[in-house]
Amino acid sequence: MDPLVSFEDIAVTLAAKQILTGVSLNVAEGEILMLLGRSGSGKTTLLKLVNRLVTPSSGRVVVNGRDVMESEVIGLRRGIGYAIQNVGLMPHMTVAENVGLLPRLQAWKQRDVDARVRELLELVGLAASFHERYPRQLSGGEQQRVGIARALANDPPLLLMDEPFGALDPVTRSQLQQDFAELVKRLKKTVIFVTHDLHEALRIGDRVAFLHAGRVVGVRAAEDFESAQEEPVRAKLPIDARQVGVLVIRNDGVAAGQPEVRIGCGSKVSRQSGKIVADGRLQLGQKK
Repeated sequence: MDPLVSFEDIAVTLAAKQILTGVSLNVAEGEILMLLGRSGSGKTTLLKLVNRLVTPSSGRVVVNGRDVMESEVIGLRRGIGYAIQNVGLMPHMTVAENVGLLPRLQAWKQRDVDARVRELLELVGLAASFHERYPRQLSGGEQQRVGIARALANDPPLLLMDEPFGALDPVTRSQLQQDFAELVKRLKKTVIFVTHDLHEALRIGDRVAFLHAGRVVGVRAAEDFESAQEEPVRAKLPIDARQVGVLVIRNDGVAAGQPEVRIGCGSKVSRQSGKIVADGRLQLGQKK
């Protein structure tokens, strides 16, 4: 089966600075691909090539069998869901109006728009009482749920997510990560998701592509990522066999609000026990 998205020998130069070099990467239909890397590694630039917010200096990006540079840009963007960290909700519009914006622009009948809005807000866990609220009346997590609903409004096969949960508190972020991963799998969406958070990448993604200095230096299944041998990837891992003793766990035993966090060396943090269960060489427990 052909990939839904292909990056083919991509290079990007902006303001005389080389941002991406020689990037080739495929994204399968129905896959969640995480783009992981430090600030300045080129991951957001790579994401923005897909909906032509950035254009390649060389190489090409193919979406659903067609070079994006040959696609009409408005039609291309309306067929791709897009969510960012700062949400970008229209402050003068209600929640329902924000979610229904794209269907209205495509001249849906109002009853169909209303039905789609109700369906999507229910999917992201927002009750009918939220429909007439304005963005300023919502918490950060609620705004992100509205942003996800809006990204899904036209039922796009592809979602682009640029650190959408990065500004949220740990507990809210953890819940949204779980809900989002379950939702897109249920809806069978393809997702390209930018993050600098290793735990988020491993929790949400099917595969993780690690970017360093404008290049993809490693692509692995999420469950195999901690065994990566590429040096830039090893440097990103927060805890390995040399570092595991420095982990700090809060008294409630929950790391970043996550029910289970893989941390290297075969270890995990369990919300139920509040303890670290390590491999045969290490055994750490909650501080009494």
